Amino acid sequence: MVVMTNSAAVLADAAAYAAAVEEASVAAAAYYATGESGLDDDAYDRLARGIAAYEADHPEEVLAASPTGKVAGGAAVGDVPHTVPMLSLDNVFSAEQFATWTASLERRIGRPVTAWSVEPKLDGLAVAARYRDGRFERLITRGDGTAGEDVSHAAGAVVGLPERLAEPVTIEVRGEILMTNDQFDQGNAIRTEHGGAPFANPRNGAAGTLRAKDRAYRVETTFFAYGALPLPDSGELGETLAELPHSEVLSYVAGLGVHTAAGTDVAPVLAATVEEVQARVDAIGSLRAALPFGIDGIVIKADLAADQREAGSGTRAPRWAIAYKLPAVEKITRLVSVEWNVGRTGIIAPRAVLEPVEIDGSTVGYATLHNPADITRRDLRLGDQVMVYKAGDIIPRIEAPVVHLRTGDETPIDFPESCPQCGSAIDTSEQRWRCTRGRNCRLVASVSYAAGRDQLDIEGLGATRVVQLVDAGLVADFADLFTLERAQLLALDRMGETSTDNLLAAIETARTRPLSRVFCALGVRGTGRSMSRRIARYFATMDRIVAADVDTLQQVDGIGKEKAAAVVAELVELAPLIAKLVAAGVNMTEPGATPPPEPGTEEAAGADAEAGGDGGTGPTLPLAGMTVVVTGAMTGALEKLSRNQMNELIERAGGKSSSSVSKRTSLLVAGDKAGSKRTKAEDLGVRIAVPEEFAELVGAFLAAGENA
Repeated sequence: MVVMTNSAAVLADAAAYAAAVEEASVAAAAYYATGESGLDDDAYDRLARGIAAYEADHPEEVLAASPTGKVAGGAAVGDVPHTVPMLSLDNVFSAEQFATWTASLERRIGRPVTAWSVEPKLDGLAVAARYRDGRFERLITRGDGTAGEDVSHAAGAVVGLPERLAEPVTIEVRGEILMTNDQFDQGNAIRTEHGGAPFANPRNGAAGTLRAKDRAYRVETTFFAYGALPLPDSGELGETLAELPHSEVLSYVAGLGVHTAAGTDVAPVLAATVEEVQARVDAIGSLRAALPFGIDGIVIKADLAADQREAGSGTRAPRWAIAYKLPAVEKITRLVSVEWNVGRTGIIAPRAVLEPVEIDGSTVGYATLHNPADITRRDLRLGDQVMVYKAGDIIPRIEAPVVHLRTGDETPIDFPESCPQCGSAIDTSEQRWRCTRGRNCRLVASVSYAAGRDQLDIEGLGATRVVQLVDAGLVADFADLFTLERAQLLALDRMGETSTDNLLAAIETARTRPLSRVFCALGVRGTGRSMSRRIARYFATMDRIVAADVDTLQQVDGIGKEKAAAVVAELVELAPLIAKLVAAGVNMTEPGATPPPEPGTEEAAGADAEAGGDGGTGPTLPLAGMTVVVTGAMTGALEKLSRNQMNELIERAGGKSSSSVSKRTSLLVAGDKAGSKRTKAEDLGVRIAVPEEFAELVGAFLAAGENA
């Protein structure tokens, strides 16, 4: 009997052990051959740990097929010998396990390790790229660690692996080949266009692409180097590489023109202590969801060559490096059904109902499905085993069905023939289907959204009250809120004089909200709070926004041609609503913003068209040209501001608000319990301010915005 726990499989007896070994062997063979394993990474790791635990208790029963202590679980093969064994890494799963491992390593070499290299564990396939006299010669998979498979035919489609190095050296560069998120999406689109089944996940895509020959199409992958070693005829380079710290080897490889992780948000860093390593582990973990490629952990290596030599290696893994595994963000589960929900703008959005599965610390029962075309492209069917991805606060998504696990009992997904909300016809002319009644289909949701805290912030106007207003025929859109009369409200159930007067006062205050709030309340598809602020600050008035064409809208930061065209079309549809708002006396200007100069003038020629900046008001704005990130709990004058209000304050003061720290960040406002964002800002040398300092910096704008 096999019992799966959160940490390992518990094997009750020899029969359960033998079954587990067979399951692991089959899964490993599929994983390392094509990436099409029937187990996700977390399930395989737990099974492998269970096998190892049983073998530790029953050493006399160890089977020859066991994956324990073998590179690639003993499943991979190859016929091209490696000059130096290409090993796997042992794993740890917690700070306690990592501290135990470091203590063991330091006991082995007889001294403290004073330099650790901390780098991302990329979720790809390990390969070795050989160069002779600076020219690419061969690409080899890891295989069983002693020999790998020649996949040189795929090298031409690998980004970051140059045909020729910057110097005429003979060297072997080792690294990972993976698919970035964009490459995965593009690869699946190309693959399905040619009649192929979609890749289950990026690693599956990279594995299949690397080994595929004679395809009628080309799919790109990306290479990240994690080390290098000399070939037998490398000459003096061999002696040099043997003595360089690992971090300097990576720098040397990057100088040759080979791609490394140095330019990413999770670039390798050096740490002097276990505490510094753990802080970097936490920082990388917090960035995981926002990365453009997959990682499943952090690799920690003793940086100095002398430490590596004295630690040595086992048959499976080096003793001077470890993989600190992060919680799984991908799991395989079953697609039970698909729900069709209608949003406040009339968009009909499918949602996957899943057999519940725990991912990244939470139970996932639903996942996003973008549109009907996405369902068709991925060839999803009810009953499919699907790969589900979730990281941090990211909404879970289905990456693809695991096609090789199909039983034949799966059934097609039925698409709605009429609006699930009101029964009206559906406009299917675009990828995202929409009820032909548009916003009127979900009028209550549309008005409630407009009245919400981050839009017009009309206190006392909850969904129940909106239903009353709609049912009474008093509101056909949110502009009608501004023409409500006291007698009309008093006639409604549970509306006394006090509640009526309070609501009318809140509506009157909403009439004076800045343009950015009003524009956000319109709910223009493809925009949100941040984009609404950038649009409002760039154009300064609603009439200029409405008059803007596609080219002009593209001057706003973050708006490309496709989005600009969608916004223009949406504003045409919303023109009657905007006219009603103007007639009702709703504010249509953005405080502190200066409209862009007219095209063709001298001012236009020299104007900075970057939205979210100072809107033409120049360097008088204290945050002009700065990108600001806010984290932690605010105190003092900022304590009562929501995060959205903080972002508004930043942009009124000329800055650009952002949610993540990077090399482009100018300032981090760090409140109580700032956490990993503060750590990353410190690593990058980003200026850090406490809330009181920031409040003083933007004091004039803080005072002016108290009633916004």
